[in-house]
Amino acid sequence: MDSLKKRLLYIIVIVTIILSATACKKDDRGLVIGKIQRASDLVVTEFVVDKVVFGRKEKNILFVPVNEASFLAYSRAKIKTGLNLERLKEEDIIIDGNKITLHLPTIEVINFSYPPEDFVEDSLVSNPKRFLNSINLEDQETFFRLAEMDIRDQLPYMGLVETSQNHARKLMFTLLKSFAFDEIFIHFKSDSLKIRQIKLPDNSLNP
Repeated sequence: MDSLKKRLLYIIVIVTIILSATACKKDDRGLVIGKIQRASDLVVTEFVVDKVVFGRKEKNILFVPVNEASFLAYSRAKIKTGLNLERLKEEDIIIDGNKITLHLPTIEVINFSYPPEDFVEDSLVSNPKRFLNSINLEDQETFFRLAEMDIRDQLPYMGLVETSQNHARKLMFTLLKSFAFDEIFIHFKSDSLKIRQIKLPDNSLNP
């Protein structure tokens, strides 16, 4: 609830700046856009993604598999999506009397966290210690990094964009309506999802 109040307060400030544009000349629109851009990131939706982490490690003697150790755990990623208002341009806000049209930036992953405190090993399924073979802490970290990369790769297919756009549209529409705009049109520049990419170290689990 506190998070929602913060977002609403954030948007109220933004909308107030937008409405001040009605009294500005066209040449002053750049100043208005600059003030909005300084609001930076606006978080509109928070997601939680549960992920099963599984890994295995083979022990080879003279290139012949001897045994296999395995590891299974449960993890959770926390994702915040929103709008980078610094990407808003002068032509993205059009005010014509009681009509306003907004062209909002592409939905972005504002924050992605994969906290280790949410990692829980399944001791009933995992078999991390075998004869002459074991899964150590470094191996486990590699499994979790691979799981994180898999979550990141799947983000565009999880419905984050549609959900985030709907939330942003509802928040903007409600607030703009309260300022007596009769016609409100809210568009997005793209239906894609902008994600910051990370590189995974090239580590091999096989000795």
